[in-house]
Amino acid sequence: MLEYFAVAAAVGYLFGSIPFGLLLTRAAGLGDVRKIGSGNIGTTNVLRTGHKGLAAATLLLDAGKGAVAVLAFDRWGLDFAVVAGLAAVLGHSFPLWLRFRGGKGVATGLGVLIALAWPVGLAACAVWLITAFATRYSSLAALIAFASSPLLALILVAAPDRLLVALAAITVATLVFARHAGNIRRLLRGEESKIGRTSSPPD
Repeated sequence: MLEYFAVAAAVGYLFGSIPFGLLLTRAAGLGDVRKIGSGNIGTTNVLRTGHKGLAAATLLLDAGKGAVAVLAFDRWGLDFAVVAGLAAVLGHSFPLWLRFRGGKGVATGLGVLIALAWPVGLAACAVWLITAFATRYSSLAALIAFASSPLLALILVAAPDRLLVALAAITVATLVFARHAGNIRRLLRGEESKIGRTSSPPD
């Protein structure tokens, strides 16, 4: 049994560690996205290149790799799907090929939640959109969306899967919060960049 969990974790990590933001910006001739803005490889920093299409593609592909990791192992059981999904978020955040300097796990985490329990994932996306529209802070929207996801899981997921999905949501939320430590400090100081600005202090 442990070998199967190891396979799920390894495959999930490999899916998650594909740096779509970096690959897309390089393919578009924009250079290394890690050298602009926050230095992040995720959607928000790709948006700072001024190419909304690339940012949208990064969002979809980063979410997609999390969802694919989950769905690839769903037939084995929910526990294997959870392991693969969590590994995908870890792979996105700490990719081996980028010296473990990856993204913050937001899009990939949402993709994982959508694949595990689509009502929870879509509700978290709605929380993100509402918060982002109201505050113009992408980081704050992500933090609130993932903070709400365990409660959403407890409300929207039926037994017997409810607890496992909630635990997965807690784990993803913990990682997202850890990866947003710099953003949290800037939010508290009132120095965080809002959506639409072209620059952001490095983490």
